[in-house]
Amino acid sequence: MTMPNLDNNTICAISTPPGVGGVAIIRVSGKNSISICDQLFNKSIIDLKGYSVLYCSISDNNQLIDDVVVTIFRSPKSFTGENVVEISCHGSSYIQQKIIESLLSKGCSMARPGEFSQRAFLNGKMDLSQTEAIADLIHSKSNAAHQTALKQMKGGFSNELKALREKLIHFASLVELELDFSEEDVEFADRKELYSLISELSEHVGNLIESFTLGNAIKNGVQTVIIGRPNAGKSTLLNGLLNEQRAIVSSTPGTTRDTIEEVLNINGIDFRFIDTAGIRETLDNIEKMGVERAIEKIESSSLIIYVYDASKEKAEQVKKDLKTFNTSDLPILTIANKADLLPSDSTVDAKHLKLSAINSKDCQKVKDEIYRLSGLNDLNLESTIVTNARHVEALQKAHADLLKVKEGMDSNVTGDFLAMDIRQVLHHLGSITGEISSDDLLGNIFANFCIGK
Repeated sequence: MTMPNLDNNTICAISTPPGVGGVAIIRVSGKNSISICDQLFNKSIIDLKGYSVLYCSISDNNQLIDDVVVTIFRSPKSFTGENVVEISCHGSSYIQQKIIESLLSKGCSMARPGEFSQRAFLNGKMDLSQTEAIADLIHSKSNAAHQTALKQMKGGFSNELKALREKLIHFASLVELELDFSEEDVEFADRKELYSLISELSEHVGNLIESFTLGNAIKNGVQTVIIGRPNAGKSTLLNGLLNEQRAIVSSTPGTTRDTIEEVLNINGIDFRFIDTAGIRETLDNIEKMGVERAIEKIESSSLIIYVYDASKEKAEQVKKDLKTFNTSDLPILTIANKADLLPSDSTVDAKHLKLSAINSKDCQKVKDEIYRLSGLNDLNLESTIVTNARHVEALQKAHADLLKVKEGMDSNVTGDFLAMDIRQVLHHLGSITGEISSDDLLGNIFANFCIGK
C-alpha cells in the first residue's frame, strides 16, 4: 500500500458555504492548531480538554475582529485525527477573511480541496469509500441519496467489502503456502471449498455491480425525456407535473425549440424531466436544431414519456412514432393526452395512459406511473447500493478476475496462476476502501471535494 506523506503543517479553511449568513465556521487542523489559535483569543485555550466550547473574543494586532464560539477537539478524537479548532463567527465575509488572514499570519496554511477529509483517511479515522461518501452526503438532494450516502459513510459498504476480502485472503494464503512446497506436490487449499467460495463471491460482486444502475439513479436522478409531436401537450404536462408555469404553452406548433430541464422529487427520488421540441420535419433551422437535440436526449435518457394528442393523432401514426423514438428498448410511458376532447364513443389503446394534462389529478397519475416504470418500487435502502462510478469500475475488474480464477480451476491450472488472479481480485477490492491506493488516485478523489471539507 502506497500512501502520500501526511504534512505536519497546520491547515485552515472556511467550512461553511460562501456568502453572508448568520454564522460561519472556520476549521483549523494540525499538531499546532491549538497553540496557533490561542494567540488570537482573549482567553487561553491551551489547557482546555477535548470537546470543550468557549465563548471569547478574537483579535489581531490588538484590533477586535469578532466575538466567537470556539470548539476544541484533541487528537485522536477529532474528525481528522489531529488537534482541531473550530471557530464559529458571525457570517460577514469580511470577518471570515480577517480571521483567515490572522491564522495565516500565525503559521497556518490554506487547506486544499478535501484536505480535511484526506487527513481523516490518512490518519485512519475512516477508509476511502467512507470519505467519498462525505461528498455524496453533502450533495444529496433526496431522501434516497441521503440514506445511501449516510450508510456508506457509516461503513456499511466497507464492512461488506472487508468480509469478502477476508474470506478470499484465507484461501489465498493457503494457495501461496502451496507454492513454498511445490516440490512435495501438496494442496493446503481445498479446491472444492475454494471453487464454492469463488462462485459465491462472483455472484455477490455481480449483484453489487447491478445495483449501480439503481445507485446512479438515486445519486444523479432518473433522466426522463418528454417527447412527441408539436402541440401534443408536452409543455403543458411538464407544467402540470411541476405545478408551475415553467414552459411556454402556445397553440402555435414549434413553440418549444430547445430542451427545458427541471428536477422533480417523486417518493424520495429525483427525476430530471426534459421537455423537448416537437418532433417533425421542418425547414426552420432553429427548430430543426431543437428536434436534433430532442433525439440526442432520447438516446441518453433512462425513461421516456411519449405524449400524443388523442383527439387528432391516428393509431397508425402513434405506433410509427413509438417505433421510431424508442430504439433502445427503454421503459416508455405512452400518454394519450387531451382525452377530454375525445367523443364519448372513441377508444384508446388500453396500454396508453388516457388523461388531460391540464388536470392536476391526471398529473398525479403520471407521477405514480413514472415511479412504477423506473423500477424503484421495491427500493430497499437497507441493502448495499453502489453509487460511485470508481467503485463499480473496481468491482467489474474484480469480477473479471474472479471469473479467471474459476476458469483456471476448471482447466486445472497450477497454484501460481491461481494465486496471481486471486491477488488481482484482492487488489481491486482493496482499491475501493483505500487498502490499496496511490498518490494519483487520492489526488483525483479529494480534488473534487469542497475547500473546508
